[in-house]
Amino acid sequence: MSNLGEYDLDFYQSNYIIENQEQSYNDSNAHGNLYGSREAQAASSSVPPEMFLSSNYAGQLFQPASTSDYYPQAPSEDGFDEEPPLLEELGINFDHIWQKTLTVLNPMKPADGSIMNETDLTGPILFCVALGATLLMAGKAQFGYVYGMSAVGCLGIHTLLNLMSSAGVSYGCVASVLGYCLLPMVILSSCAIFFSLQGNIGTVSALLIISWCSLSASKIFISALAMEGQQLLVAYPCALFYGLFALLTVF
Repeated sequence: MSNLGEYDLDFYQSNYIIENQEQSYNDSNAHGNLYGSREAQAASSSVPPEMFLSSNYAGQLFQPASTSDYYPQAPSEDGFDEEPPLLEELGINFDHIWQKTLTVLNPMKPADGSIMNETDLTGPILFCVALGATLLMAGKAQFGYVYGMSAVGCLGIHTLLNLMSSAGVSYGCVASVLGYCLLPMVILSSCAIFFSLQGNIGTVSALLIISWCSLSASKIFISALAMEGQQLLVAYPCALFYGLFALLTVF
């Protein structure tokens, strides 16, 4: 029994387990080193050689270029103060609109040719809409006739004025003048809302309004185109033009 106990003690004190553990640890280290070296080789092979910097490189890494060559400088805030107002960019001048309106309302007032020669359609569009609205309030939906006769009439008078004057005139200028001179016709159509114009009073009122509109338009045309002594010749086609609107208003 003593020999058996000594044998067991010698068996448990042997270095069998330690040697096996050291051998397995060395094998795992060798396997890990081999696997790591393969990964390092694969990574180095996938990176191009231009990415590696030489030892004698003395520059700065990833230094961005100046952005002034690629992006324009933002405008200063002072530039907004130098811009013209929005109404001036759109060609809307309330002072000129008021002066043209006063010139139409007073046929005896001399017209300023520099102002009347502008292509301003703000007032004419407003007066055309006002004429159509007053006719609608009088029970006459004539918006299409108002716009159609305005366009055709402006085209005819534009052709006539270019034949009569040495200095040419634009279609926009003709439309602007004829549109502003439509204001007395708006007054006549406003009167048609409250009482009927189909009678002697309505006929006389219509003739007066036609004369008013034609005289104002001819005065502005001869002032803007330097057509002295030809006001009656210009007033006759203008009277025919405004006579069509008077027919719409009365009847």
